[in-house]
Amino acid sequence: MKTIITVAPTGAWPTKENNPNLPMTPKEIAEDVYECYKAGAAVAHLHMRDDAGKGTMSKEKFQETVNLIREKCDIVLNLTTSGDLNATDETRQAHLKAIKPELASYDCGSMNWMNNSLFINHPKFLEELGMTMQENGVKPEIEIFDAGMIYNSLYYLKQGVLKAPLHYQFVLGAAGGTAATVENLVYLKSLIPEGSTWSALGIGKGHVPIMLAAIAMGGHVRVGMEDNVLFAPKVLADSNAQFVTRAANIIRESGNEVATPDEAREILGLKK
Repeated sequence: MKTIITVAPTGAWPTKENNPNLPMTPKEIAEDVYECYKAGAAVAHLHMRDDAGKGTMSKEKFQETVNLIREKCDIVLNLTTSGDLNATDETRQAHLKAIKPELASYDCGSMNWMNNSLFINHPKFLEELGMTMQENGVKPEIEIFDAGMIYNSLYYLKQGVLKAPLHYQFVLGAAGGTAATVENLVYLKSLIPEGSTWSALGIGKGHVPIMLAAIAMGGHVRVGMEDNVLFAPKVLADSNAQFVTRAANIIRESGNEVATPDEAREILGLKK
């Protein structure tokens, strides 16, 4: 079996104070992604930062970063649509229309976020986003923070806003969402439609247990500093490639093969 490793190198929240090795500028992100590609990552899930280091949905930053990565490798690019809680519905989609990436995140519901704010994904926005993705040839990566979001996805599938086969990313361990336990992963996986593909991640201390469980269950994995700045308890990660290398080693030791970008495209039904 081929297992896809997605790397999420930056995210919208960690800072250099959390880990000085976090890539934040387009040049840093592009160089980091290339090292992760060489270590075995087939997909890169990208967030952008403004010049002050805050999360931004600037399509110019996305375009600059994508151009720099494309000079180096053909890794599958998965662009976030949720890089700034203050972004408008329009700015959350502008880069998809301009760049037309192979994948982009589709956060399938609203939630209390990190016990301090709201993460709003209004039904009207999700309907619009689904159609924007269809019109621009972008496959949704349906991000799931709790079981209700899976049921939302089934509704949008029925309505034609989403098209089968679906691809899910289980995001476990976010405050306000579902805890990063193996039991929760098994339950969420049981709810998705037959023929779907799926990947999982655990935030913070859930990073390794969820990765191991996902590999054992035949899923794909996401690693990187967006989800965890520590490589081990009290040990900062040297780089995102360090996470990718560990995941690749575990995948091989489990008897699976690490998927290349083109193999990931085939598994996910992407058009290069």
